[in-house]
Amino acid sequence: MRVRAKSSSPAIVQMRLPVRVASWLLDSPRIGKTHSAKRFAGHLLKQPARQGVVAAQSRLGQLLCRDCCTPRDRRFGLELLRQAARAGDLQAQLVLGRHCCESGPLEAQQGRYWLEQAAAQGSDEALRLLGCLAVLS
Repeated sequence: MRVRAKSSSPAIVQMRLPVRVASWLLDSPRIGKTHSAKRFAGHLLKQPARQGVVAAQSRLGQLLCRDCCTPRDRRFGLELLRQAARAGDLQAQLVLGRHCCESGPLEAQQGRYWLEQAAAQGSDEALRLLGCLAVLS
């Protein structure tokens, strides 16, 4: 009797593939810096991010906050980062914490919270930024 390996459902594979391709594009040293690659990666990440894939939310949120110039896109990017950070994504917590701390004193407390969450997961950069915040306080 043969036992088949359990395969992933087509829906899960359908969501994972665009995230992996987009991540490869964005992480590629030469290709990832081009406007067209960022635009295509954003397009690939949009649907999985809307469906709640944390990795897609994190990468698309970072992309929108860093590379888009419209306030609407930045707000959408920050919301995606918040969702991914709440789900425990270390990179989203770090980026969101850094962004909040740079936004001014009103959001510094929220930034401290996200940096503490990232530090609890072992982020050295979050620890360094928390140290800088302590000096400034």
